[in-house]
Amino acid sequence: MKDREKELAEQRKKIIKGLELAYQKLIEFKKSKNSPLVISKDGKVIKLDPFKAKPTVKYK
Repeated sequence: MKDREKELAEQRKKIIKGLELAYQKLIEFKKSKNSPLVISKDGKVIKLDPFKAKPTVKYK
């Protein structure tokens, strides 16, 4: 069972690393195109300035 847990932990680390890289690339792309980040927050559409966004993010 420990091998399975170790394998899942390694997969989780890889997924988190991929999410962090995708976020970083998204911010870089939005800055290069000078276009806002469009997100949904509490059911409302919000446009954010990519130059004010954090360049990286850490997932837990």
